Amino acid sequence: MKRGELRVFLGAAPGVGKTCTMLEEGHRLRSEGRDVVVALVETHGREATAAAARGLEEVPRVTLEHRGLELEELDLDAVLARCPDYALVDELAHTNAPGLAHSKRWQDVEALLAAGINVLSTVNIQHIDSLNDVVEGITGTVQRETVPDDVLRAAGQIELVDIAPELLRARLSEGIIYPAARIDAALSNYFRVGNLTALRELALLWLADEVDSALNRYRNEKGIRSKWEARERVVVALTGGPEGQTLLRRGARIAARSAGGELLAVHVTNPDGLRESHPGELAVQRALVEKLGGTFHQVVGSDIPGSLVEFARSANATQLVIGVSRRPRLKALFGGPGIGATVIRLSGDIDVHIVNHGAAASHRGLPRLGGALSPRRRLAGFGLALAGGPLLTWLLVGISTPESITSDVLAYQLLVILVALAGGIWPALFAALLSGVTLDYFFIQPLHTVTVAEPLHLFALVLYAANAMLVSFVVDRAARRSRSARRAASESDLLAAVAGNVLRGEDAVEALVGRVREAFNLDAARLRTADADLAVSGSIPPGLPEHRLEVGEAVLELYGRSPEPADLRLLEVTAAQLAAALDHRTLSAKAEGIGPLAAADRVRTALLAAVGHDLRRPLTAATAAVTGLRADDVDWSEQDRQELLATAEESLNGLSELVTSLLDVSRLQAGALAVSLAPLETADAVLPALEELRLGPGEVELDLAPGLPPVLGDAVLLQRVLVNVLANAVRFSPPDAKVLLTASEFGGRVELRVIDCGPGISPERGEDMFVPFQRLGDTDNETGLGLGLAVAKGFMEGMGGTVEIEKTPGGGLTMVLSLPAAVAFGRTESAAAL
Repeated sequence: MKRGELRVFLGAAPGVGKTCTMLEEGHRLRSEGRDVVVALVETHGREATAAAARGLEEVPRVTLEHRGLELEELDLDAVLARCPDYALVDELAHTNAPGLAHSKRWQDVEALLAAGINVLSTVNIQHIDSLNDVVEGITGTVQRETVPDDVLRAAGQIELVDIAPELLRARLSEGIIYPAARIDAALSNYFRVGNLTALRELALLWLADEVDSALNRYRNEKGIRSKWEARERVVVALTGGPEGQTLLRRGARIAARSAGGELLAVHVTNPDGLRESHPGELAVQRALVEKLGGTFHQVVGSDIPGSLVEFARSANATQLVIGVSRRPRLKALFGGPGIGATVIRLSGDIDVHIVNHGAAASHRGLPRLGGALSPRRRLAGFGLALAGGPLLTWLLVGISTPESITSDVLAYQLLVILVALAGGIWPALFAALLSGVTLDYFFIQPLHTVTVAEPLHLFALVLYAANAMLVSFVVDRAARRSRSARRAASESDLLAAVAGNVLRGEDAVEALVGRVREAFNLDAARLRTADADLAVSGSIPPGLPEHRLEVGEAVLELYGRSPEPADLRLLEVTAAQLAAALDHRTLSAKAEGIGPLAAADRVRTALLAAVGHDLRRPLTAATAAVTGLRADDVDWSEQDRQELLATAEESLNGLSELVTSLLDVSRLQAGALAVSLAPLETADAVLPALEELRLGPGEVELDLAPGLPPVLGDAVLLQRVLVNVLANAVRFSPPDAKVLLTASEFGGRVELRVIDCGPGISPERGEDMFVPFQRLGDTDNETGLGLGLAVAKGFMEGMGGTVEIEKTPGGGLTMVLSLPAAVAFGRTESAAAL
């Protein structure tokens, strides 16, 4: 059976029109004769949405009862039995009520797709799993309902439904999106212009990245190597020299000229040592790349121009920025085409910018010798011997005299040294042999023969050949030593780059696998065990890997090309680092498991200390009062008796409160908190808490918004939370100030705010308020154990709520208690759970 296709309508925020657009597409498909049904559409009381759904067949929903509430959910079995061509399923990120086959609606959609049914669905940008922390940073709200990125990226089509922030706020003000009771809170919180603009940009960027990923997949599948100018990608080549910052800023300006331009910096480490780099300069340039919004990459390649162009093509670059050669003028004149000229020749349709800089041709000394003698350099050495030998002979024959034999020998000796410098030992040996024969033929008696008349002359020729061989051997060996040193330096650069990624917060395993792929120009690299993939970099091509490397119990697979023998040592070092990173990951997981045990042990230690100290005071006072009343040798007056009884009562009440708090903390630590959730009116929890604390209008001012929906909570636990939070607020408020208790509803949640005008606390100590046995600002031993707020936070989290702190304008502290509204549970648009 052919799998169905998913089509998603993506929005930046609730109310942009995703559902209506989906319904309009359903009507269009129906007009074309397609079988279309509405599997589930959430109207949220919006008349426009309900009107858009009219005329389409709707599959009845399944009704479930959960904690006293009737919830309507998608009837998956009914839709599968109906088997339409297209099913419209709203709110892909929705969490299903308990009792259904799947916990998430996107899992229901997967079942429909597997059955061959095409699905149209909707989702907001804040519900994409990978963007959860980004949205929290923008809006300050944690999204509890998310969709895995893989589900969305597997969609056949993703369509952005966009609307300007000002127009969205206007629709909200007109009551088109939310009821009137929620409009003011929504405008002042989630629907601020800054939030909506940032979410809109986030949606556009995510969709652009998805389009870019799809384009790269298509290019890889079709084997397309030429550039596609979908958007500007500027690659800046860094040599590690001082000109790098100039090149980066020029590349950033080029990328900024087009919307969505991307900046990539690449450093090609040459294992043959044809170019030097300075680690300090590279570190500075790497930081500058990140500051300019680009990405830094490092590859290893013996052919610098080829590796650079290959990287640019793999990144689908449109422009390549390189610096003017820093080679000395003499070397540039006689040393053949430089890197710049070669890059231009290989670049094809990629535009190349050669940027001048202060370090261009600044080297005035002798050219540095490279240690890697490529076939091209060996040919150059033989060419120099073949061309230089006859030319030198022609010059010397014209000026030679019988007394100039010594200078003639030294001239040929110089030629051999030059050939050795250019091409290594074999061209030098060839030049030594050729020059020896030439000397004998043209300059040693008898002339024009290879016969040596004087034995002393023969001995001189042998010494000449031996000297030539030794010089060429030393030069070649030095070149090879230099090659090894440069290879070690390039490996160190690569490992330093990996270590830098890890120190900046990247996952060590992911960073190492990614750097291995980039460094050796591989198509993909994968670290896997027998059960699962631990890290993947690049798109895995079909077929078997070119090379496998054991990494402990895992295997590192390399795709694209087989590593060269010189690369194997670096791969072994990387494998050792990968094994250490895997061990570190395992130990970190174990440490995280030990952390809660250590915290619980600290709480138990503090609990014993509290029992031994704080419980003794009220127990001693109550015992002394009762003992005094029972004494027969004292004649107490009625007033004295009442005072002793009041003391005993107060002490026993305090003792009861302490024991209750200790038991509550013990239940929280043991995870044995019993929660019974049910719809609860806010006033039914607030008023008993005020009565328990004996607080009247003179101490607490109430401001409960009319028409508040009931909250989903536990009446007993919520009362305990309010008692603890109100007692804390009253204790720290000035005697002449009131504590303000407000209640409002926003985004499917009811928020209770307890506002005091006390000294407040610094933001960095906010979390310390909720740590057991912490009493911030107290200097006496008569204010309890510091358990009240810890218990309040634990009870709220047990009910699915949150406790947060805010600064009170003008001084003080605001405690925000948030619980889900009972009428919204399971049916509210999940994007509104803000």
